[in-house]
Amino acid sequence: MIKSRSNSIFKSIKQAVKSKERLLSILIDPDKFDLSKTEAFLNRIPDSTNYLLVGGSEVKNGHTEVVISQLKKCTQLPLILFPGDVNQITDQADAILFLSLLSGRNPEYLINQQVKSISKLQHSSLEIIPTGYILVDGGVSTSVLEVSQTKAIPQDQISSVVHTALAGQFSGKQLIYLEAGSGATHPVSAEIISEVKKNISIPLIVGGGIKTELQKETAYSAGADMVVMGNVFERL
Repeated sequence: MIKSRSNSIFKSIKQAVKSKERLLSILIDPDKFDLSKTEAFLNRIPDSTNYLLVGGSEVKNGHTEVVISQLKKCTQLPLILFPGDVNQITDQADAILFLSLLSGRNPEYLINQQVKSISKLQHSSLEIIPTGYILVDGGVSTSVLEVSQTKAIPQDQISSVVHTALAGQFSGKQLIYLEAGSGATHPVSAEIISEVKKNISIPLIVGGGIKTELQKETAYSAGADMVVMGNVFERL
């Protein structure tokens, strides 16, 4: 299990992919996280957890830092920012997924938020990991779609998802993240995961709507290098 904050997180991901290790990340939405139950939350997540992702579509300014500071007191798991906007950036974390919403055409989330973040990131200690973020229709209207004012790619448009992922890789992204959205009724299909994995040569993350062991194993078997789970642990 990868738990040291001293090593490069992206390097550790690549090494795990090379050795065919199945990575698991747990996503924490700061606005839904009960600080008083931090230890209880950490005790119920799987022992196989490699990373904690922290972020949400809409989080009160400064609250992400409060949550990460509390988590650092209770765990040695690497803490990775998964920010919905520039206000969620904090040096308290270990790394940041520097997201570009490739599935949408809203410049605010393709480049504007990224430009706004530079004053915080230029001299930051955070490890910055360029990530192509692709929203796939999970059967529900999610907060990220509402906030970004974009549409998810339908699950039957497999070639569109693959081409979007390749565009991300060719433009220099180090990770591709396929996301069905928080609370999705349909996780990203095994066929999409498989086709994307066949075509890209960078690590593949899959999340959204993965609530059961079967769904997690299906994503791994299809080609996901890292699976992200979240809501199922928030509700326990």
